[in-house]
Formats: sequence, structure tokens, C-alpha cells
Amino acid sequence: MNTLTRALARGTVAVLLCGLAAQALAVDTLARIRDTHSITIAHREASVPFSYLDENKRPIGYSIDLCNRIVDGIRRELKLQQLNVVYLAVTPTTRIPAIVDGKADLECGSTTNNAERRKQVAFTIPHFVAAARMLVRTDSGIKNWSDLKDQVVVTTKGTTTVKLLGDRDKVRALNLNLKEGKDHSDSFAMVERGEAKAFPMDDVLLYGLRANAKDPGAFSVLGDRLSAEPYAMMMRNDDPAFKALVDREMGRLINDGELEKLYDKWFRSPIPPKSINMNMSMSYLLRDMLRFPTDKVAD
Repeated sequence: MNTLTRALARGTVAVLLCGLAAQALAVDTLARIRDTHSITIAHREASVPFSYLDENKRPIGYSIDLCNRIVDGIRRELKLQQLNVVYLAVTPTTRIPAIVDGKADLECGSTTNNAERRKQVAFTIPHFVAAARMLVRTDSGIKNWSDLKDQVVVTTKGTTTVKLLGDRDKVRALNLNLKEGKDHSDSFAMVERGEAKAFPMDDVLLYGLRANAKDPGAFSVLGDRLSAEPYAMMMRNDDPAFKALVDREMGRLINDGELEKLYDKWFRSPIPPKSINMNMSMSYLLRDMLRFPTDKVAD
């Protein structure tokens, strides 16, 4: 065997070994869930009505209910009598790392499916479509985006609204002084205290924060819609078998009408802990999306 042949042989062996190593490192979420009888759900603490804490500090909400039904489907698929759910609190900044690093199996909150995030994680079929607007004090005099010129504006760190706001700033030359809250509650508090004139964010989250305020009438949600934001549950992007099962269960919830019943429960009925009612009918965007369920969304 000459030198060139030996080199090629060594290269072939190296490639095969790398392939075997990659297979060994492949994620098998279902096998781990079967072995441990446990699944970890990442949740939010203040994303009303999707994922937040009740009076006993337990995660509740529209997304949590949907996730719990998906967990039931996983339990049935694995033929487990019991499947323990472990909850992991995340913020907009930590939610993607929690999935990528394997700290959680599903993220059940209010996360937008977009192209940039799909480079790191996978998404199932959307369960909501939000529009970016802004929350202001009712007595602020602000009616639309042009009224924010040279004003202090807050949005939540790690959210898609940061980029949207930057784009709007460039287009309208608003010269915004942008601050970032650590979470939605923190951003809302800055408007409440008068430290910022507006809090741009997905409209449904703003309505939830407003409904839970001491004086809801003191705040208004307004402004032209900047975008359509499809919310979906996140999972790792290197486990197609787990994603296929989650997608199948989400499709079943949609086709059986369970998702619409849960929507009415959380958006059109009084919800804990203050019995507030969001009074939000299902948007035509979401209704059309549910007619043809798919995880493919337009960016």
C-alpha cells in the first residue's frame, strides 16, 4: 500500500468515526422520557394569559394547557402509566438557551416562530397570532407611532419587538431613546412609573398586563399593527422523532376542536387570579391558520 493509499484509508476511517460519534450524540428525547418517566417544560412567569403563575406560584395559562395535553399524548405514545412534569421558569433571554442546552424539552410560553430562531430551535404548529402594538398611559396624549418622536420607549430584552422597533425608528426617524426591561412586568412597570412613554410588544401580552393592573383604565393599547407574530412551542431542532410526535398531537388538538375550546377558556372567559376577561375573539389570521395546520410560517 503506497503513501497516498494509506492516507486515503486513514481519511475514510476518520470520516466513519466522526459519523458514528455524531450518531452517538444524537438526541433521543422520547427514549430519555421513557427511561426517566419525566419531561421538563419551560414556562414564563408573567405572560398572561399564555404562561404565568397563579396565587400558589404554579404555572397556568393557554400555552400551559396545550402543553399538558401534548404531554398526555406523549405519555400515551410511550405507554406510560404516569409521566412526571418538571417546570423550569425562563425569561425572553433564557428561553432559547434552555432548549438548546437540553434543560427543557418543550417551551410553553409566548414565543414567535421566525427564521432567525429556527437556526437554533424547532417549532410546532402555531397556537396564536399576535400583532405588535404599544401600551401607553391613557393620559399620555400618544395615539400612534409618530407621536413617539424623541421619546423614551421600553421593550423587553430578548424579544422580536426590539428589532421591529429599530426598523420603525429608521423608517420614521423617530429618534427613540430605547430602554430594555428584563421581562414584561418590568417593562410595564417603567410605563406605570412614568420612566418610559410607551411599551411596544405583542398586543395580547399588553392586554394581559393592562387587565392585571391596579387601574386598567389608566392604560391604553394602540398604534398601527407593525407585524403578525405566530406563537409556537419550541423544542430542540435535532430530534425529528420528538418533533413529529409533538406536531401530531398539536394537529389533533386543532382538528378535534380542543384548541378552540381552550382559546375560549383563556381569552373569552374570566381567568385567575383576578377573574379578568381578555374579551379577545379569535383573529381571522389564527382562524385561517388553523384551517390548514402547519409549522411553516411566513417570515
